[in-house]
Amino acid sequence: MHQWLLEVFSYPSLTTTLGIVAKTTAIYLFVVLGIRLLGTREMGQMTIYDFVLVVVISNAVQNALVGGDTTLVGGIVSALTMLLINRLFTVFMTRYSWFETAMVGEPVVLVNDGHVQWDSMHRQGVDKDTLMAGLREHGVIDLKDVRLAVLEVDGTISVVPRDATVHRTRRSLRGLRAT
Repeated sequence: MHQWLLEVFSYPSLTTTLGIVAKTTAIYLFVVLGIRLLGTREMGQMTIYDFVLVVVISNAVQNALVGGDTTLVGGIVSALTMLLINRLFTVFMTRYSWFETAMVGEPVVLVNDGHVQWDSMHRQGVDKDTLMAGLREHGVIDLKDVRLAVLEVDGTISVVPRDATVHRTRRSLRGLRAT
C-alpha cells in the first residue's frame, strides 16, 4: 500500500481518542464560559481586539485539543466532539429556560422614558458612546426622544422612539428588566 494512504488513514489508539474527547470537551466548556463571562455586549459588537482575542485563543488551544495527535481521525474526533457538545447545549437551552438564561442572558433595559439606566449600562459594559451609536442607528439623536432602549441578548441595541405607536402586552414585556 502507498505510504500516503497509510498516513491519511492512520488513527489514534482508543486511549488517545478518549483523551481527545475529554480535552476537547474541557476546552469547549472553558471557552464558552469565558466568552459568556465577557458579557452580552461582547457578542454583538466585536471589536478588532475581540477578534484578535478569538484568533489567539483558537491558536492557544489548538494543540491542547488533540495533543500531539496529528491524525485525520484525531481531528475528526475533536471536531465531532465540539459539534455534539454544541448540539447538547442547544437541546438543553430549548428544554430548560434557566439554562438558556444562564448561557444567553436576558434583554436589559438601557433607557426607559428618556432616562439612562446607568447601573444596567455599567453592569453590561455599555458606555454612553455605544448607546448613542445604537440610538443613531435607529434614527434617534437625543435621549429625550427614547421611550425604550434595550440591550438584546445578541448584543444589539433595540430602540423604541418616544413617538412610536406601541401595543404593549404583558407577554411582550416579560423578560425585560432594568437591572
